[in-house]
Amino acid sequence: MRQTIDGAAFRRMIISAAAAIEINKQHINELNVFPVPDGDTGTNMSMTLNNAVADLKRAEDPSLTQAADITASALLRGARGNSGVILSLLFRGIAKELKGLEEATGERFADAMQTGVDSAYKAVMKPAEGTILTVARLAAAGAREAVRENDYVEFAIEAAIDEGKIALENTVNQNPVLKKAGVVDAGGVGWITILNAMLSSLRGEDVVAPENGQQTATKEEASFSDFDTEDITFGYCTEFIVSRDSDGDPEELRAWLDTMGDSLVLVDDDEIIKVHVHTNHPGEVIEKALTYGGLITVKIENMRLQHTEKVLSEAEKNNQAAKPEKKYGMVAVCAGEGLSSVFKDLGADQVIKGGQTMNPSTQDIAQAINRTPAETVFVFPNNKNIILAAEQAQPLTEKEVVVVRSRTIPQGISAMLAFDPDASVEENLMTMREARHNVSTMQVTYAARNSDFDGYAIHEGDYLALYGSALFGTSRDVNSLLKELAEKVASEGKEIITIFYGADIDEKTAEKTLKIFEKACPDAEISLINGGQPVYYYLISAE
Repeated sequence: MRQTIDGAAFRRMIISAAAAIEINKQHINELNVFPVPDGDTGTNMSMTLNNAVADLKRAEDPSLTQAADITASALLRGARGNSGVILSLLFRGIAKELKGLEEATGERFADAMQTGVDSAYKAVMKPAEGTILTVARLAAAGAREAVRENDYVEFAIEAAIDEGKIALENTVNQNPVLKKAGVVDAGGVGWITILNAMLSSLRGEDVVAPENGQQTATKEEASFSDFDTEDITFGYCTEFIVSRDSDGDPEELRAWLDTMGDSLVLVDDDEIIKVHVHTNHPGEVIEKALTYGGLITVKIENMRLQHTEKVLSEAEKNNQAAKPEKKYGMVAVCAGEGLSSVFKDLGADQVIKGGQTMNPSTQDIAQAINRTPAETVFVFPNNKNIILAAEQAQPLTEKEVVVVRSRTIPQGISAMLAFDPDASVEENLMTMREARHNVSTMQVTYAARNSDFDGYAIHEGDYLALYGSALFGTSRDVNSLLKELAEKVASEGKEIITIFYGADIDEKTAEKTLKIFEKACPDAEISLINGGQPVYYYLISAE
């Protein structure tokens, strides 16, 4: 049984983990809890890990500290989707605990797993139970308990897997959506897959990816991974660093800040406390901070930010940011040539290809920001699974970045239409947020698997209609769904309707859909645009 790990062993363990996720990514994708292809958990985790593999393979004989740091940095830059970002946070904490070590015993590695869990929980202010976070937390607890008996690293990881599997099986009971679908959490399956591969590698049985594997761009089925419909309503992003001049407990400050706003990230050490929080009362927040010590830095803006301490890597230094030629710039994420043209016409400097079946990485977003010749860059993710990656891109660029938390294409378009180049950042965010809230989004797609949700018996191949983030209805007849959507829009008195038809819909069929809405909403202004988007037959906005 292996007692310790060094840099060479850690590198092999990460490479094996990436191979295992690559092999199992389709299975992980298919475990998503809702039968709409909207987030590829397995694909995102695979692409995130493979970013680390590329850097590790270039490193010559790294120490344990170096291998862990390389992994953490590469995962941050390559993080795709929420699952990829959380994965990067878990390994960021592991790297922090392993810093300065040439070898790690079971106890130190168990502590590293716990530090990774702490890092992830701190960054996700309101983590839901029954997710990868739950599985990682209980796995780490199992490892820490086991090393009291046996300090071998192999024993620690084995115990983590045992406890993690128990936690994974229980996720179906912790999350009502998982329970409805009868599946365990996809991200949790990914974490257990990673731990299993790391243990196999430690035992001399490295996992090897298929020859055509790691970066193959294949279209795979995926579904909604969560149903959080809560909108952030706090206007000011308040960021500060305060020195620890008093004996005040940072956890008490964290608890108080949680009552004052949302999107809270608090990081502390022996000398400082650094905070990001979205609040409507930044003055009160700063006054409270002053009770802990003197302000070192403070910034108050209407932005969606999330803290990270990573800086530009050597590769990123070669990708210098474009010199500002104007005050504001815009970066949008979408899939489909038609939608891309719409965003460019609205003023987007850069359009990143991505969306439901392909989430761009943090580095992809940072590079688009750097290519934008503006002082301040507004980023429109246009998909809930891209928001976290967009927020993580901020420290990878020297530009000021404002993430507008658009969850859908119509929200992003409405927000951009509300933009005023002569207004301040704060004024623009207020108007864009209002515009985002005022638009209703409808999406028509298909079911990827059999399921039951909110009383609907959903069968593979059914047409699905979503209104907002909720399931509106299912049918084998897409026209009946479209008629019901049109009638709902009419009953709500919507005046402006835009129908974007997807890559799988021809113009003649789209014209029939236009007539359905014209008949139901005779007084509305209705536009039909070839969006060219994959996965969704129709994206419809109504205001």
